[in-house]
Amino acid sequence: MLIRYKTPKTILWVANLFGIFLLIFTMFRLATFFAFGPPHLRFTDLLPSFLMGVQYDLRWIAIILAPIVLVSMVPRFSPFYTAKNKKWWTWYLAVVTFIVFFFFAADFGSFSYNRTRLDAGAMNFVEDPGISMQMMWQTYPMFWMLLGLLIAVILFRWMYHKSHWRVITQTDGLKIPYRRKFFIGTALLFAVFIYGQVGLTPLTWKQSFRFRDSFKSYLALNPLQNFFTTLKLRAPEFHEAEARLAFPKMAAVLQLPNADNFSYRRTVVPGSNALESRPNVVLVMCESFSMYKSSMSGNPLGTTPYFDSLTRKGIFFERCFSPHFSTARGLFAIVTGIPDAQLFKFSTRNPGAMTQHTIIDNFEGYNKHYFLGGSPGFNNFQGLLKNIDGLQMHTEVNFKAPKINVWGISDKDLFLEANSVFTKQDKPFFAIIQTSDNHRPYMIPEQDTAAFRKKEVTEEELLKYGFGSVEEYNSFRYSDFCFRTFLEAAEKETYFHNTIFVFIGDHGVAGNAEAVYPAAWTEQRLTDEHVPLLFYAPYLLKPQRRPEIVSQVDVLPTIAGMIQQPYVNTTMGRDLLDPAKKQNLAFITNTAGKIGLVTDDFYFIKNLNFPDEQMVPVRYGQIPFTARQTDSIKQELSQLTSAYFETARYMLMNNQKD
Repeated sequence: MLIRYKTPKTILWVANLFGIFLLIFTMFRLATFFAFGPPHLRFTDLLPSFLMGVQYDLRWIAIILAPIVLVSMVPRFSPFYTAKNKKWWTWYLAVVTFIVFFFFAADFGSFSYNRTRLDAGAMNFVEDPGISMQMMWQTYPMFWMLLGLLIAVILFRWMYHKSHWRVITQTDGLKIPYRRKFFIGTALLFAVFIYGQVGLTPLTWKQSFRFRDSFKSYLALNPLQNFFTTLKLRAPEFHEAEARLAFPKMAAVLQLPNADNFSYRRTVVPGSNALESRPNVVLVMCESFSMYKSSMSGNPLGTTPYFDSLTRKGIFFERCFSPHFSTARGLFAIVTGIPDAQLFKFSTRNPGAMTQHTIIDNFEGYNKHYFLGGSPGFNNFQGLLKNIDGLQMHTEVNFKAPKINVWGISDKDLFLEANSVFTKQDKPFFAIIQTSDNHRPYMIPEQDTAAFRKKEVTEEELLKYGFGSVEEYNSFRYSDFCFRTFLEAAEKETYFHNTIFVFIGDHGVAGNAEAVYPAAWTEQRLTDEHVPLLFYAPYLLKPQRRPEIVSQVDVLPTIAGMIQQPYVNTTMGRDLLDPAKKQNLAFITNTAGKIGLVTDDFYFIKNLNFPDEQMVPVRYGQIPFTARQTDSIKQELSQLTSAYFETARYMLMNNQKD
């Protein structure tokens, strides 16, 4: 009672609010643990994360409440000075609560989809607000979610009113005078909370990574801290000095003709197996085409039987990897030959990375086409593609078929539209077809339901074999239906006999691959990047099934190597069919702060946020290595991983078109 008698009403109210917000942040962290905590981590294992999390939470609660304390140093602005002031301050708290809840909800969505905390990478989609909102509206019950959020905010505003009234009731008649020292003391305490810790340096985002475990670190952080810290890391960064130091290793891997010059440029002349018929090329970038979900992996759900049959008639690479997770990054890697190593921003949104040299320009005498069922403005696909000389864009504004959802026309209609264009070509052509249907909101066109029948699978089977829902499962199956429709139509046309069809996934999707692949696929999330790669030309190519590790960046050099004309390669891609090629490698990076290399035997991972390196096996029945051999391999892969990363970052800003 003595403390209450001396303490100003505003400070008492702020103390009550502080308790409410601390409860909100704590409940959210507990919900994150129960919803996404790995089975091997117990609550007691995560106590240090919870304790550090309180430090981050105190910082953001202090930031939220500090304006009330600072402004109320002038008594007439206090929430207890007039009823109007109370109204304004409770509305301020309601708006802030809405923002906090919005970040928490977005963070839950990020965890459920990407298994990572919300970060500045979300801005890649905020920059396309119309399309992103349509996708969310068509995928999730947004009306009810927003209504629930609004009700929660109204409820909390009522709590703030109640707390305000409670302070008035408890202090009624005490005639507590205004004492500025209480406000100054509270402001100083909040400054300590914002600083984060006692010491010479403030609490930083990177300190959360001292646990050397991704989930423990994510649990310590809150979404506000993670988002606003990584927001500062969206600017492209490269170090030419580091790229130059890495050059000898990269020159050896890429087998550059002159390793003494700091230049990746090499002119490649046609080999003995190059085709003199000047074949057409149709490059299909398949949305979310995860290898472990497909029939080619041995997945018993039988999602892609038709595509599986094609792999026995073409050159099929069963262990291909995209360098990163996302469609924009996959398109960038394929077109440029550079892994998109910019961690929190797509390079398709980086103006300095748009004028890239691409091997596609070396297809002289070819008509060039790009097909997309929706808008090429999404993630600025068009910014990258318009750099290709003479490229003709075929997108949603050009098609007669109706749009089925936010992504435009169906993949089946897209393929048939492309086939119609191909039949009218009077010269060889190079075409990119980018599919979209195998993506939320997982909608199958009503007009196709007679030819394509959905199947029902138990939830237990779906989870066991890598699917999150029956809608996702049938959408994956629908992709196979679209491939069949396209090629059956193409086979009836004269261009088919002299065309190389290339199918590759834009990226994979995280999920349970334990039924078909070694543990590393699931535990280290190789499922995010593992995709099929098929070169299909039954009249031109001899069938092969290839088990070596390859990358998306290798696609264009391999295609160019099949054509009887020289080409200029300035980046990381290699001709996979070149018998002189050495070392099978695929570089991988992600926004979780990890970079790595996949080899035929191992996946090596290096963490950018703390000194941690791991190397895990990636195939069954692996020949055992001695401890000395393992250490030697690990050391070599550590150096190569850093070399790839520094080289990729340098190339993003320095692979300019002539």
